[in-house]
Amino acid sequence: MARHLRRDQYTVGWVCALPVELAAAQEMLDEEHPDLERDPADNDENLYALGSIGGHNVAIVCLPAGRIGNNPAAAVSTQMRATFKAIRFGLMVGIGGGVPSAEADIRLGDVVVSQPHKAHGGVVQYDVGKTGLLNSPPQVLLSAVAKVRANELRGRSQLSTHVSKLERIAKFQRVKAGPDVLFEAAYDHVGGNTCDQCSVDRHEVRQLRESEDEEVAVYYGTIASGNQVMRSAAERDRLSAELGGVLCFEMEAAGLMNSFPCLVIRGISDYADSHKNKRWQPYAAATAAAYAKEVLSIIPAADMAKTHTVEEAIRKTVG
Repeated sequence: MARHLRRDQYTVGWVCALPVELAAAQEMLDEEHPDLERDPADNDENLYALGSIGGHNVAIVCLPAGRIGNNPAAAVSTQMRATFKAIRFGLMVGIGGGVPSAEADIRLGDVVVSQPHKAHGGVVQYDVGKTGLLNSPPQVLLSAVAKVRANELRGRSQLSTHVSKLERIAKFQRVKAGPDVLFEAAYDHVGGNTCDQCSVDRHEVRQLRESEDEEVAVYYGTIASGNQVMRSAAERDRLSAELGGVLCFEMEAAGLMNSFPCLVIRGISDYADSHKNKRWQPYAAATAAAYAKEVLSIIPAADMAKTHTVEEAIRKTVG
């Protein structure tokens, strides 16, 4: 029988933007918990999926259908903080548009993780006239990322194991996503819902990865966040150069970093260009959720009681 917990027993807040991301998150749970009874006195309009991962009790929230962007993300996380006052940190998990470059050979299905790099704390807002200064992820999460990276180097990553759990569901299988095609940055989409009419002569030639099964690669650095979908390869590359090297574009993280301390994890579902479509979204959502599980599995649940809650951390920062 599933455990029925109190609100103050949930220590991790997991935010996603799309139903496919919510489904991937729920599949990563070690156990699922029943819904909490709604308190008539609450102003919280969110609906939560509850469960546990690696001994951590996790509350997952998805943005309302059709409401994506930094402002809806901020509103949802504010309500979550008010309902689950014991939350220690957050995870923003879902899909994003990759920025392939000579330095980062990003492919579809890879994972990008926010991490302080050069002048930025991990996430930069690029559409506010001037780039906004945003907080870095909490120290406990950056420490967990360091340990995850060490496990990767030692061949002890569990990422592929977690991804394989989702691949038993047909929609999340990599083979359903189709080929990974990167077009030249100067070549725009011809038209239609697919790239069937786009010229194969304008594909970028990329070497096969050393691994025969093309395992998911994880990249760490700056994620660019804005309220508009990035659909231009030229603009993508221009902004990345201006911002000192961006790995991914997305639409929610900037709304969270200063009000809901979190780590941003993005599975790459397109190349932030005019050729973007939704075919890779389920698999990319799966790889991002799998990495989030890897991070939570690294952090000892018993240590969470010793860390500040989100509310305490924010008060300390403001003070």
